[in-house]
Amino acid sequence: MSKERARRRAEREAERERLAAARAERVARAARRRELRERLVGPVAGAVGAVLPRPARPVRVARQRGYLARRRRTENAVVVVLWFLVQVLAWILLDSWMARLGVFLGSILLLPVLVTIVFDRRS
Repeated sequence: MSKERARRRAEREAERERLAAARAERVARAARRRELRERLVGPVAGAVGAVLPRPARPVRVARQRGYLARRRRTENAVVVVLWFLVQVLAWILLDSWMARLGVFLGSILLLPVLVTIVFDRRS
């Protein structure tokens, strides 16, 4: 029984050492990245920082998480990609600038209607 406990303890210690080495590597990589960024951006940031006021604390803008937020981002991405494809096809297939402008304005005007019809959440 004690051999089994010793083996499990050795496995736990090996895992702990592996995690510590990985953590140390991440910290070292972050330090190298900070040092490189400071070397590259430091003079510029110093000049800009002397002119512009800095906020009292850094402002972090976190986006919403969860299933609904992820679904909304996916829907928005699909809408943007499809709108862009319509614009590219109009640009390729139509020779007239007025026709291209008409497709552009029509797609801008119809986009909210189509989004409401396709992604309506009331039903």
